[in-house]
Amino acid sequence: MSSSGSGAAARPMSSEEKRVIFASSLGTVFEWYDFYLYGSLAGIIGAQFFNVAGPDGKPMFDQATRDIFALLAFAAGFIVRPFGALVFGRIGDLVGRKYTFLVTIMLMGLSTFIVGLLPSSAQIGIWAPIILITLRLIQGLALGGEYGGAATYVAEHAPAGRRGFYTSWIQTTATLGLFLSLLVILATRTIFGEKEFAAFYWRVPFWVSIALLGISIWIRLQLQESPAFKKMKEEGTHSKAPLTEAFGQWKNAKIALIALLGLVAGQGVVWYTGQFYALFFLQSILKVDGYTANLLIAWSLLLGTGFFVVFGWLSDKIGRKPIILLGCAIAAISYFTIFQRLAETANPTLAKAIETVQVKVVSDKADCGDLFNPVGTRIFKSSCDLARDFLAKSSVKYATEFAAGTTPAKIVVGTTEVAFDTTKLADSQKAVTGALQAAGYPKAGDASIVKMATPFDIFRPQVYTIIGYLFILVLFVTMVYGPIAAALVELFPTRIRYTSMSLPYHIGNGWFGGLLPATAFAMVAQTGDIYYGLWYPIVIAVFTVVVGLFFVPETKDRDIFTYRGN
Repeated sequence: MSSSGSGAAARPMSSEEKRVIFASSLGTVFEWYDFYLYGSLAGIIGAQFFNVAGPDGKPMFDQATRDIFALLAFAAGFIVRPFGALVFGRIGDLVGRKYTFLVTIMLMGLSTFIVGLLPSSAQIGIWAPIILITLRLIQGLALGGEYGGAATYVAEHAPAGRRGFYTSWIQTTATLGLFLSLLVILATRTIFGEKEFAAFYWRVPFWVSIALLGISIWIRLQLQESPAFKKMKEEGTHSKAPLTEAFGQWKNAKIALIALLGLVAGQGVVWYTGQFYALFFLQSILKVDGYTANLLIAWSLLLGTGFFVVFGWLSDKIGRKPIILLGCAIAAISYFTIFQRLAETANPTLAKAIETVQVKVVSDKADCGDLFNPVGTRIFKSSCDLARDFLAKSSVKYATEFAAGTTPAKIVVGTTEVAFDTTKLADSQKAVTGALQAAGYPKAGDASIVKMATPFDIFRPQVYTIIGYLFILVLFVTMVYGPIAAALVELFPTRIRYTSMSLPYHIGNGWFGGLLPATAFAMVAQTGDIYYGLWYPIVIAVFTVVVGLFFVPETKDRDIFTYRGN
């Protein structure tokens, strides 16, 4: 049932309420800053904490495997977010929004600061990755309780007809937190230099978080409790068992399921494709240096962030559902084209080689196994598997051809054949690399790969074209993410709102979205096609469009003060 809104909800916001909402948003920016530092530095963290020595004193894992471990440790923080949503959502519905904020920000800030102090695997061995993953899990739990509280808090302060606009400011906090983390990282890299940054000074952005924690706690202490929650408590209508009521009763549980599949899953993959996978694609697949890749993403975020508010405002006029589903649909249709253009512009030599150089692995079928390796723990031993794994990690597009008796496997580059002998692996890899480069694949540090000298080196066609493509990806993010908070808040009644909206949000973003980089990279490694990983967000986005069209109600005119559920 919809309502035109009660008088209490329809009044304009006071200056005090605006101040409280600003303070809430600013604190959330800092929390996202903490969470995203890890994602922005995954490559360096992989080298620092997953470079564990084996019994022979040599590293147990190569660089590509360490990168996957680092991505999976990043994903671990997302995996536990739904559990944090349950724990802190329950507290938020029982005790209040304000006090839950204080707990989550302290857990997040302290965990981040400790990462900056943590000795590397070279110093404390296997304990380094164990402690790191533990800290990531604590961060994930804290963030799981943060978002639902912030969105609920802001929405319950906003007047009727303006919830999309006001909650869209909360939606900017994730991107602003990422942007702030990139700025601090870039400043530190510029001051100390790339080599020193990778060796030690990557810790500085984590140390900065302790100052942000102090500011955040002070801000949160100034907040007042949500008027909707206070009114509910005064009337004695609050839930005594929010978890049971939210998910133990089908009338409420089905709404959470519809919200997950018809809104948040698609929103999650579009968000992480446009920000994190784009960054990973530039660095790990297109071989753009970290300084340049972070600058390109930072500029696209700077240009695009304001559109969160634009689409939040627009959702108050035309509805949440059409904007979110349209964003999912357009993203799914255009991803292949945009990422291909990114490759052609950022690393044109690689893009041309992928299209023009024919590479194939010829091997006995019995020697070729399954290369799907999302956790990076498998050790390939056969000639066929090692050959394909090497090509995939070199961003080479290849086909596999089976020929009985072909052992060891042969890599054919154009008309050049190289026997991939596992007993002389380094020599085989060197020979294949030479053949690839002779055929047209780029050498390391190829001059055609985009490189920015300074943060304002943006007026060259190659640079501003890439920023333009990344801006389009961010625009998709703003379409799906700008209205999502208002949509989720309006789907559930006040008594179980914090709990109910938090779980689908964090499953959609934490699992569907957070696992995207590692899953997409594993798909690329399996197929040898640098674009194949895009099928993951495309399929989920299309599925969300279908479910959303048929099952998600429009809620923009719903009175959240009086709504009691179906």
